[in-house]
Amino acid sequence: MPLFAAADADLETIAALVNRAYRGTEGWTHEGEHLGGPRTEADTLRRDLAAAPDARVMTLRDSPDSEILGVVWLEPATPPIWYLGMLAVRPDIQDRQLGRALLTAAETLVAQRGAGRVRMTVLNVRDTLVAWYERRGYVRTGEIQPFPYEDGSLGVPKRDDLGFVILEKVLAEPT
Repeated sequence: MPLFAAADADLETIAALVNRAYRGTEGWTHEGEHLGGPRTEADTLRRDLAAAPDARVMTLRDSPDSEILGVVWLEPATPPIWYLGMLAVRPDIQDRQLGRALLTAAETLVAQRGAGRVRMTVLNVRDTLVAWYERRGYVRTGEIQPFPYEDGSLGVPKRDDLGFVILEKVLAEPT
């Protein structure tokens, strides 16, 4: 299934999908027991995209005009590393292995754009999700990024021991 770049008109739908996947109670990969409030908002996505002009929100769908099934944030970091974030699939269809398809398509896309590695951050208390990424070739770097408690842009923490595990996957060995 192909990826399509999100348009500004898609951002409300994308924010709703991400909030449902991250903060709802459907599916297997939500984090609502750890964080409350929205994960993102359309205006936040607009601001973040304006601040990172090389970043893209990509959508998983059957065609450019069809329903959005999943989303992922892709952003070049320090060459040859790309950051992958906000990967989400509609919770009601997570049993179709679309998350796996979305992740693979995102890795292929960034590899075509010169990425040798992909990095991501995952909430440290989401052991099942970290294990899912590890089964797809991601490894823990040993780095832990602190949770931005004072920021509020990622939601309202329900516990005081949050942080982000840094995961990385090598896409291509240097030549």
